[in-house]
Amino acid sequence: MTTIRLPRKATVLIAGLVLAALAGCGSADKGPAEAMGTKGPAKPAKAVPAAPPGLAGMPPVLDPDDVYAADRPNKLSPVVKDFPSRVYVPNTNSNTVSVIDPATYQVIDTIPVGVQPQHVVPSWDMKTLWVNNNRGHTLTPINPATGEAGKPVEVHDPYNLYFTPNGKYAVVMASMDKELVFRDPHTMDRVKTVPVSCYGVNHADFSADGRYFIVSCEFSGELLKVDTEKMEVIGQQKLPFEGAMPQDVKISPDGKTFYVADMMAHGMWVLSGEKFDTPKLLPTGKGCHGLYVSRDSKEMYVSNRGEGTISVFNFPQNKLTKKWELPDGGSPDMGGVSADGQVLWLSGRYNSEVYAIDTVTGKQLARIPVGGGPHGLAVYPQPGRYSLGHTGIFR
Repeated sequence: MTTIRLPRKATVLIAGLVLAALAGCGSADKGPAEAMGTKGPAKPAKAVPAAPPGLAGMPPVLDPDDVYAADRPNKLSPVVKDFPSRVYVPNTNSNTVSVIDPATYQVIDTIPVGVQPQHVVPSWDMKTLWVNNNRGHTLTPINPATGEAGKPVEVHDPYNLYFTPNGKYAVVMASMDKELVFRDPHTMDRVKTVPVSCYGVNHADFSADGRYFIVSCEFSGELLKVDTEKMEVIGQQKLPFEGAMPQDVKISPDGKTFYVADMMAHGMWVLSGEKFDTPKLLPTGKGCHGLYVSRDSKEMYVSNRGEGTISVFNFPQNKLTKKWELPDGGSPDMGGVSADGQVLWLSGRYNSEVYAIDTVTGKQLARIPVGGGPHGLAVYPQPGRYSLGHTGIFR
């Protein structure tokens, strides 16, 4: 057998070609080479929209497109599922809370509380209802399992009450004191006092990620933007309407827009919370006051206290689509939606009564006499994982 000897350069060239050919097996045309022992290339993970990073300690956002995703009909937390269904009505002029059985539309109990109760507020953990006795400078706890009131806690000027989304603090809207007071959510001990330069801080709502909240200042016609973690005011603006009197605040399901009811501008201010730019006014009716989102997150009920009507705002259509009138008029103020989403409950501030309204037809189902000056009533229990306060803002 004759041996053929190749020049050294040719040997090197052939070796290089062989290696290149081997490297080409499983090349870019077929994807990366498979690892030994595998059955094939891994399938790419399905893209899932990421929820925005939230405030430290805040429960994860369920749906980045809907902050109210946990509030579906009768989706009650294990914490509240055994509580009897009731409507708690603070009577500002009578210093009592009327308790209504929604099944019968009857007042079944009257609880004496402190001076000038303004709102009934579910705690962050949803285990307690706090009655804000504004001029009595106390909070009265009510056990929603039994309906019994506990020992009042001393808190100065508690016009309204909110809770940070992580449950770390309660936030007292000290309207006359011109303060936002961050407190321990259980003991109500003062942690930090934030003086404000506006007058009449009263209502608020939090951003989708919980990192800031927007506050309305009723008596000076202003809005504040507050950093939740730093507990500092980071923005302030005067509403572009002479004599503006902002009230309830509510965020849109997608978290992009804030709505602020204004009882003197007779409509809702619409603004971006992130930009905190000059808002635009959407007229709804005389004395626009309370804002309540439906259980399917598609609509928002707007109480027009000065004319006895309720406007319905459609989120997907971005416009008002209906207007319901209360028979014989009335003064629809603050309230909430039933756990099943079928009834809107509102206090009649100047008529010593409460209205139950069908959320499909707008028909008045009941008109219930209560004490004097009924204000921020709470429908309880309600769906959700935790409470941000007021008469029931659940996420």
